[in-house]
Amino acid sequence: MIRTILIDDEPLARDIIKFYLESYPEIEVVAECNDGFEGLKAITQFNPDFIFLDVQMPKISGFEMLELVDDAPGVIFTTAFDEYAIKAFEVNAVDYLLKPIEKERFDLAMKKLPSKLGQEEASTKELLDSVSLSPAHNNRVVVKKNGVIKILNVMDIHYFEADDDQVKLSTAEGIYYKNKTMGFFEQTLEPSQFIRIHRSYIINLSQITRMELKEKDSYVVLLKSDIWLPVSKTGYLKLKAALGL
Repeated sequence: MIRTILIDDEPLARDIIKFYLESYPEIEVVAECNDGFEGLKAITQFNPDFIFLDVQMPKISGFEMLELVDDAPGVIFTTAFDEYAIKAFEVNAVDYLLKPIEKERFDLAMKKLPSKLGQEEASTKELLDSVSLSPAHNNRVVVKKNGVIKILNVMDIHYFEADDDQVKLSTAEGIYYKNKTMGFFEQTLEPSQFIRIHRSYIINLSQITRMELKEKDSYVVLLKSDIWLPVSKTGYLKLKAALGL
């Protein structure tokens, strides 16, 4: 049996998929979920071969949920999403079904499913990176810490720090980690508010209290949280321009 999970906040949408799946007795629906929180828990519990995932859901989106999954299963997206996301689906060869879902299109996705199973992790990562470049997705960061999902407003993040293959996010409430790169955040964050001052640091300009010359051509900045961070030569020029100095 091929195991799947339906993750969609609309019961009718899940019912339609279940009805269509009656033509595919080799596929077993092991769980139904109303949102991304339930979906993440179900994926961890059942380890499905693939999932049907709605993009637009309350609390966290389907994309944000996938970013928190350690080993992403195959995904067939169900969406009434914007044109930007559809282009990302097409470029990264991840299948999707536009709502309202038609049986003919559903059958086509199912026909392509066997060839997609096993190669989903790379294509899903490419998709998430592409979609996250959309301005609609750069005002918050969804993280998971000790099994608890938290939604961070980017303006509450004091600074981003490179930490091996992750990025450390420093906030007043504590430290969180995200499986992204510094380059990714440099691309997606609002450039008038967040400046990469060093290869290892991106800071929130609203957190700066002062900048000082540490030694010849070497500067540091002090944040409101009493943290000193180094500033590279290139970072210094960016800061001067951003602060109007």
